[in-house]
Amino acid sequence: MRYELVIFDNDGVLVDSEPISNTLLAGYLTELGHPTSYEDSLRDYMGAAMHRVHDLVLERTGEKLPEDFDEVFHQRVFAAFERELQPVDGVAEVLEKLTAEGVPYCVASSGSHQRIRVGHRTTGLDRWFGEGRVFSSQDVGRGKPAPDLFLYAAEQMGVAPGKCVVVEDSPLGVQAAVAAGMDVYGFTAMTPAERLAGADGFFTDMRELPALLMG
Repeated sequence: MRYELVIFDNDGVLVDSEPISNTLLAGYLTELGHPTSYEDSLRDYMGAAMHRVHDLVLERTGEKLPEDFDEVFHQRVFAAFERELQPVDGVAEVLEKLTAEGVPYCVASSGSHQRIRVGHRTTGLDRWFGEGRVFSSQDVGRGKPAPDLFLYAAEQMGVAPGKCVVVEDSPLGVQAAVAAGMDVYGFTAMTPAERLAGADGFFTDMRELPALLMG
């Protein structure tokens, strides 16, 4: 293994949450008078922290979203997660392999700690991510594409950025990893490789990842 730390994005990489959350986000924005399609949501918000939703709506319309927007949205998302969320196919095998080989890993997500925990508990991935392995944009204030979250995760795990690799499926996440000075592999199950420009490699099946990491 040529890396000392594997940093996983969460939504779309560990848990198959992007279709659920973006369908709900598009629906809620539309309900509030900001017509948004599922495709719009994926393009504009996939991989982003919630402040990006507020910022883009204000920039485009001059209107602020309701104060309870995040709370209402997360209530809807968590309820849907508990009904239907699944882990990304093959991810448990990858985590098992990394654990067996003693390779440190963690998750660094634009989502809140609560969102990460609900998703992991629902899918059974919580067994792989104990305390000290979960990092959120809440910890740093600025979400992706800023590099802050990945740099913070590396610092907390005690690994230099140049010895880390990030696993991402969003353009914003790839930009953040590049800005952090880390290698990054683009997971193309939902996002075409051309939208993940800057990644060091691409894969469509999670089971392909260990071979990439071995280099």
